[in-house]
Amino acid sequence: MAKALNLKKIKKEIAQLVTKANFILRSDVLKLLWKAYREETNKKAKKTLGWIIENAKIAKKENLAICQDTGLPVLFVEVGKGINISSLLIEEIEKEIAKGYQKNYLRAWAVNPLKRGKPSYRGVISHAEFSPKSGGLKITLFPKGFGSENKSQVKMFNPTASLDDIEDFILESVKKAGPEGCQPFIVGIGIGGTSDLALALAKKSLLDRVDKPNKDYFLNKLEKRLLTKINALNIGPMGLGGKHTCLAVKIKTTPTHIAGLPVGVNISCHALRSATIKIPVINV
Repeated sequence: MAKALNLKKIKKEIAQLVTKANFILRSDVLKLLWKAYREETNKKAKKTLGWIIENAKIAKKENLAICQDTGLPVLFVEVGKGINISSLLIEEIEKEIAKGYQKNYLRAWAVNPLKRGKPSYRGVISHAEFSPKSGGLKITLFPKGFGSENKSQVKMFNPTASLDDIEDFILESVKKAGPEGCQPFIVGIGIGGTSDLALALAKKSLLDRVDKPNKDYFLNKLEKRLLTKINALNIGPMGLGGKHTCLAVKIKTTPTHIAGLPVGVNISCHALRSATIKIPVINV
Protein backbone atom coordinates (compact mmCIF):
# COMPACT_ATOMS: atom_id res chain seq x y z
CA MET A 1 0.00 0.00 0.00
CA ALA A 2 1.44 3.38 -1.01
CA LYS A 3 1.94 6.18 1.50
CA ALA A 4 1.03 9.80 0.80
CA LEU A 5 1.00 13.12 2.64
CA ASN A 6 -1.88 15.54 3.06
CA LEU A 7 -0.54 18.76 1.50
CA LYS A 8 -3.50 20.84 2.75
CA LYS A 9 -2.82 19.72 6.30
CA ILE A 10 0.89 20.53 5.92
CA LYS A 11 0.12 24.08 4.74
CA LYS A 12 -2.29 24.66 7.63
CA GLU A 13 0.19 23.32 10.18
CA ILE A 14 3.06 25.42 8.80
CA ALA A 15 1.12 28.62 9.43
CA GLN A 16 0.75 27.63 13.09
CA LEU A 17 4.39 26.52 13.21
CA VAL A 18 5.60 30.02 12.29
CA THR A 19 3.59 31.70 15.06
CA LYS A 20 4.51 29.10 17.68
CA ALA A 21 8.23 29.32 16.92
CA ASN A 22 8.30 33.13 17.00
CA PHE A 23 5.74 33.94 19.71
CA ILE A 24 6.13 31.17 22.28
CA LEU A 25 9.44 30.49 24.01
CA ARG A 26 10.17 26.79 24.40
CA SER A 27 9.12 25.43 27.82
CA ASP A 28 12.52 23.81 28.43
CA VAL A 29 14.30 27.14 27.85
CA LEU A 30 11.83 29.00 30.08
CA LYS A 31 12.38 26.40 32.80
CA LEU A 32 16.15 27.05 32.77
CA LEU A 33 15.59 30.83 32.76
CA TRP A 34 13.47 30.54 35.91
CA LYS A 35 16.13 28.33 37.50
CA ALA A 36 18.80 30.91 36.67
CA TYR A 37 16.60 33.69 38.07
CA ARG A 38 16.13 31.86 41.39
CA GLU A 39 19.86 31.13 41.71
CA GLU A 40 21.28 34.48 40.57
CA THR A 41 22.77 36.69 43.29
CA ASN A 42 24.05 39.54 41.11
CA LYS A 43 21.30 42.20 41.36
CA LYS A 44 21.71 43.54 37.80
CA ALA A 45 21.83 40.04 36.35
CA LYS A 46 18.75 38.94 38.32
CA LYS A 47 16.79 41.99 37.17
CA THR A 48 17.82 41.29 33.56
CA LEU A 49 16.68 37.66 33.81
CA GLY A 50 13.37 38.91 35.19
CA TRP A 51 12.95 41.19 32.15
CA ILE A 52 13.73 38.30 29.80
CA ILE A 53 11.10 36.10 31.47
CA GLU A 54 8.55 38.92 31.46
CA ASN A 55 9.23 39.53 27.76
CA ALA A 56 8.47 35.87 27.01
CA LYS A 57 5.20 36.08 28.97
CA ILE A 58 4.05 39.18 27.09
CA ALA A 59 5.03 37.74 23.70
CA LYS A 60 2.94 34.62 24.33
CA LYS A 61 -0.06 36.52 25.72
CA GLU A 62 -0.14 39.24 23.06
CA ASN A 63 0.94 37.10 20.07
CA LEU A 64 4.06 39.16 19.53
CA ALA A 65 7.53 38.22 18.40
CA ILE A 66 9.82 37.25 21.30
CA CYS A 67 12.58 39.28 19.64
CA GLN A 68 12.61 41.91 16.92
CA ASP A 69 15.15 39.72 15.12
CA THR A 70 12.76 37.03 13.95
CA GLY A 71 15.75 35.16 12.58
CA LEU A 72 16.67 33.42 9.41
CA PRO A 73 14.28 30.44 9.23
CA VAL A 74 16.18 27.16 9.36
CA LEU A 75 14.06 24.18 8.37
CA PHE A 76 14.69 20.57 9.38
CA VAL A 77 12.57 17.94 7.63
CA GLU A 78 12.76 14.34 8.84
CA VAL A 79 11.24 11.90 6.39
CA GLY A 80 9.82 8.66 7.73
CA LYS A 81 10.01 5.17 6.29
CA GLY A 82 8.25 4.54 3.01
CA ILE A 83 7.58 8.20 2.19
CA ASN A 84 8.65 9.69 -1.12
CA ILE A 85 9.26 13.43 -1.16
CA SER A 86 10.56 15.77 -3.81
CA SER A 87 12.11 19.21 -3.95
CA LEU A 88 8.64 20.50 -4.83
CA LEU A 89 7.36 19.60 -1.35
CA ILE A 90 10.28 21.39 0.31
CA GLU A 91 9.59 24.41 -1.89
CA GLU A 92 5.93 24.40 -0.86
CA ILE A 93 6.90 24.28 2.82
CA GLU A 94 9.35 27.17 2.32
CA LYS A 95 6.61 29.20 0.57
CA GLU A 96 4.23 28.61 3.49
CA ILE A 97 6.89 29.73 5.96
CA ALA A 98 7.33 32.96 3.97
CA LYS A 99 3.55 33.47 3.94
CA GLY A 100 3.43 32.89 7.69
CA TYR A 101 6.08 35.52 8.27
CA GLN A 102 4.28 38.05 6.05
CA LYS A 103 0.85 37.34 7.52
CA ASN A 104 2.12 37.91 11.05
CA TYR A 105 4.08 41.06 10.09
CA LEU A 106 7.39 39.46 10.99
CA ARG A 107 10.51 41.08 9.64
CA ALA A 108 11.82 40.01 6.23
CA TRP A 109 15.18 38.34 6.65
CA ALA A 110 16.98 37.72 3.34
CA VAL A 111 19.39 39.89 1.35
CA ASN A 112 22.03 39.19 -1.28
CA PRO A 113 25.20 38.43 0.74
CA LEU A 114 27.33 40.80 -1.34
CA LYS A 115 24.98 43.37 -2.89
CA ARG A 116 22.69 43.46 0.18
CA GLY A 117 19.65 45.58 -0.83
CA LYS A 118 16.05 45.41 0.34
CA PRO A 119 15.23 42.36 2.53
CA SER A 120 12.81 39.75 1.19
CA TYR A 121 11.00 36.66 2.45
CA ARG A 122 13.17 34.28 0.43
CA GLY A 123 16.05 32.07 1.43
CA VAL A 124 14.83 29.54 4.00
CA ILE A 125 17.72 27.22 4.90
CA SER A 126 16.42 23.67 4.49
CA HIS A 127 17.83 20.35 5.67
CA ALA A 128 16.18 17.03 4.84
CA GLU A 129 17.11 13.62 6.21
CA PHE A 130 15.57 10.18 6.09
CA SER A 131 14.79 8.23 9.23
CA PRO A 132 13.79 4.55 9.01
CA LYS A 133 12.82 4.65 12.69
CA SER A 134 9.94 7.08 12.24
CA GLY A 135 6.73 7.30 10.25
CA GLY A 136 5.21 10.37 8.66
CA LEU A 137 6.93 13.70 8.28
CA LYS A 138 8.57 15.66 11.09
CA ILE A 139 9.04 19.36 10.38
CA THR A 140 11.01 21.66 12.69
CA LEU A 141 11.30 25.40 12.21
CA PHE A 142 14.27 27.07 13.89
CA PRO A 143 14.31 30.89 13.51
CA LYS A 144 17.99 31.67 14.11
CA GLY A 145 18.77 35.20 15.22
CA PHE A 146 22.05 36.56 13.93
CA GLY A 147 23.23 38.35 17.04
CA SER A 148 24.25 34.90 18.26
CA GLU A 149 24.63 33.18 14.86
CA ASN A 150 27.44 35.62 14.06
CA LYS A 151 29.40 34.10 16.95
CA SER A 152 29.66 30.66 15.28
CA GLN A 153 33.11 29.08 15.15
CA VAL A 154 34.59 25.98 13.52
CA LYS A 155 38.07 24.52 13.90
CA MET A 156 39.74 21.61 12.16
CA PHE A 157 41.85 19.97 14.84
CA ASN A 158 44.59 17.46 14.21
CA PRO A 159 43.38 13.99 15.21
CA THR A 160 46.00 14.00 17.96
CA ALA A 161 44.29 16.94 19.71
CA SER A 162 43.40 16.34 23.35
CA LEU A 163 40.02 16.82 24.97
CA ASP A 164 41.53 19.77 26.83
CA ASP A 165 42.40 21.39 23.47
CA ILE A 166 38.79 21.02 22.33
CA GLU A 167 37.41 22.41 25.59
CA ASP A 168 39.78 25.39 25.37
CA PHE A 169 38.55 26.16 21.85
CA ILE A 170 34.90 26.03 22.92
CA LEU A 171 35.60 28.25 25.92
CA GLU A 172 37.53 30.70 23.74
CA SER A 173 34.61 30.81 21.27
CA VAL A 174 32.30 31.95 24.08
CA LYS A 175 34.89 34.47 25.28
CA LYS A 176 35.07 35.93 21.76
CA ALA A 177 31.29 36.31 21.76
CA GLY A 178 31.83 38.42 24.88
CA PRO A 179 28.93 40.56 26.09
CA GLU A 180 27.29 40.49 22.64
CA GLY A 181 24.75 37.96 21.42
CA CYS A 182 22.18 38.34 24.22
CA GLN A 183 23.19 36.10 27.07
CA PRO A 184 22.43 33.79 28.74
CA PHE A 185 23.55 31.56 25.88
CA ILE A 186 22.70 28.01 25.01
CA VAL A 187 25.83 26.59 23.39
CA GLY A 188 25.50 23.91 20.70
CA ILE A 189 28.54 21.83 19.78
CA GLY A 190 29.07 19.42 16.89
CA ILE A 191 32.09 17.13 16.78
CA GLY A 192 33.04 14.95 13.82
CA GLY A 193 32.07 14.58 10.19
CA THR A 194 33.33 17.41 7.97
CA SER A 195 33.58 21.13 8.70
CA ASP A 196 30.07 21.83 7.40
CA LEU A 197 28.55 18.83 9.17
CA ALA A 198 30.16 19.76 12.49
CA LEU A 199 28.39 23.14 12.37
CA ALA A 200 25.12 21.54 11.27
CA LEU A 201 25.34 19.11 14.21
CA ALA A 202 26.01 22.02 16.56
CA LYS A 203 22.82 23.68 15.34
CA LYS A 204 20.82 20.43 15.55
CA SER A 205 21.95 19.92 19.15
CA LEU A 206 20.05 23.09 20.04
CA LEU A 207 16.80 21.40 18.98
CA ASP A 208 17.12 18.82 21.77
CA ARG A 209 15.59 19.38 25.20
CA VAL A 210 18.09 21.67 26.92
CA ASP A 211 16.76 20.86 30.39
CA LYS A 212 17.50 17.13 30.05
CA PRO A 213 20.87 15.37 30.45
CA ASN A 214 22.60 13.88 27.43
CA LYS A 215 21.83 10.16 27.17
CA ASP A 216 25.49 9.51 26.44
CA TYR A 217 27.30 9.36 29.82
CA PHE A 218 30.61 10.69 28.47
CA LEU A 219 29.00 13.58 26.59
CA ASN A 220 26.81 14.41 29.58
CA LYS A 221 29.89 14.82 31.79
CA LEU A 222 31.55 16.96 29.13
CA GLU A 223 28.47 19.18 28.80
CA LYS A 224 28.34 19.76 32.56
CA ARG A 225 32.05 20.51 32.75
CA LEU A 226 31.85 23.02 29.91
CA LEU A 227 28.78 24.69 31.43
CA THR A 228 30.67 25.20 34.70
CA LYS A 229 33.69 26.65 32.88
CA ILE A 230 31.60 28.99 30.73
CA ASN A 231 29.63 30.32 33.69
CA ALA A 232 32.91 30.95 35.53
CA LEU A 233 33.67 33.59 32.87
CA ASN A 234 31.29 35.92 34.73
CA ILE A 235 30.03 37.57 31.53
CA GLY A 236 26.48 37.10 32.78
CA PRO A 237 23.05 37.94 31.34
CA MET A 238 23.41 40.66 28.67
CA GLY A 239 27.06 41.03 29.70
CA LEU A 240 26.21 42.48 33.14
CA GLY A 241 28.09 39.88 35.15
CA GLY A 242 26.69 37.10 37.31
CA LYS A 243 26.55 33.34 37.46
CA HIS A 244 24.62 32.65 34.27
CA THR A 245 26.50 33.36 31.07
CA CYS A 246 25.12 30.06 29.77
CA LEU A 247 21.99 28.03 30.50
CA ALA A 248 23.06 24.76 28.88
CA VAL A 249 25.63 23.10 26.66
CA LYS A 250 24.48 20.46 24.16
CA ILE A 251 26.77 18.19 22.15
CA LYS A 252 26.25 15.90 19.16
CA THR A 253 28.95 13.74 17.58
CA THR A 254 29.33 11.69 14.41
CA PRO A 255 32.20 9.61 12.93
CA THR A 256 34.92 11.53 11.10
CA HIS A 257 37.94 10.81 8.91
CA ILE A 258 41.01 9.29 10.57
CA ALA A 259 43.03 12.37 9.58
CA GLY A 260 40.67 14.98 11.00
CA LEU A 261 38.73 16.23 14.01
CA PRO A 262 36.23 19.01 13.15
CA VAL A 263 34.60 20.91 16.01
CA GLY A 264 31.77 23.38 15.42
CA VAL A 265 30.30 25.82 17.93
CA ASN A 266 26.88 27.37 17.33
CA ILE A 267 25.62 29.74 19.98
CA SER A 268 21.99 30.65 20.63
CA CYS A 269 20.82 33.66 22.57
CA HIS A 270 18.35 33.29 25.45
CA ALA A 271 15.53 33.32 22.88
CA LEU A 272 16.17 29.79 21.64
CA ARG A 273 13.11 29.39 19.42
CA SER A 274 12.00 26.30 17.60
CA ALA A 275 8.75 24.45 17.01
CA THR A 276 7.97 21.02 15.58
CA ILE A 277 4.99 19.40 13.90
CA LYS A 278 4.43 15.81 12.83
CA ILE A 279 2.39 15.01 9.73
CA PRO A 280 1.02 11.46 9.57
CA VAL A 281 0.86 9.54 6.30
CA ILE A 282 -2.27 8.50 4.44
CA ASN A 283 -2.47 4.99 3.00
CA VAL A 284 -3.66 5.16 -0.59
